[in-house]
Amino acid sequence: MFQGAAPLSLDAKGRLVVPAKHREGLQAAGEGRFVLTAHPDGCLTLYPQPTWLPIRAQIMSASNLNPQAAFIQRLIVGQADDVEIDGAGRVLVPPSLRDFAALEKDIFFVGQGNKFEVWSDTRWRAQQAKASSFGSLPLPPGLENLVL
Repeated sequence: MFQGAAPLSLDAKGRLVVPAKHREGLQAAGEGRFVLTAHPDGCLTLYPQPTWLPIRAQIMSASNLNPQAAFIQRLIVGQADDVEIDGAGRVLVPPSLRDFAALEKDIFFVGQGNKFEVWSDTRWRAQQAKASSFGSLPLPPGLENLVL
């Protein structure tokens, strides 16, 4: 289970270094294979490939004649890229995905259970500002009885 947010920096070649505390678990979950793709919220998601495959199948099972389904298929599956973690623990983020997520030097690597999100520093801070106003809204379905 992946959790926690870590500030990172992309190097000059567009690589991020997976935090050491997550590297072994991510490698084990992905069996050395990973998929990096766009997310509708403007970040990227890094999936271990075994986790990604049923998600891709579910997305592609929708009719591409439905405009919303076609949008999601093009965004998430159409921009998916197979990536590797090199010997130094780095993942190369392709230029098209860096552009999509507005990734520059400063980024955040955020655990989300079965995957990681990769956020630009600016977009992550905007998400955190939104989260601080969440307390005045009703909880979404499935979380109505959440106690913290």
